[in-house]
Amino acid sequence: MRAVDTNVLVRLIVRDDPKQVAAAEAFVANGAWVSVLALAEATWVLSSAYGLDSRRIATAVEMLLEHGQLVLQDADVASAALGRLRRNPSLGYSDCLLVEMARKAGHVPLGTFDRSLGRIEGAMRL
Repeated sequence: MRAVDTNVLVRLIVRDDPKQVAAAEAFVANGAWVSVLALAEATWVLSSAYGLDSRRIATAVEMLLEHGQLVLQDADVASAALGRLRRNPSLGYSDCLLVEMARKAGHVPLGTFDRSLGRIEGAMRL
């Protein structure tokens, strides 16, 4: 199975360049794998470059999880992070993903200096 990078994911979500959207859709038409890293980077780009808020980022992640041709690495973790983001919209998706990845691996708490992240279950502010 093919894999996609951050830029392909962003094109599939924001659809701001018709030529690149067509190329991205053609590339994933027979299935494509999305790494957790590409997913995290994509949410950062959506927030920093496109100004999407947590609600819209959650919608984008949900769209990727439900996409018929995409297979997300650790989809259960990505989905749990999505739920955490919806419950804690002041956090970034990447922060939620870090906690859920640590939880799945059995390595909690996640140590952090981030005040907001340190308040959620599975994390500890240092």
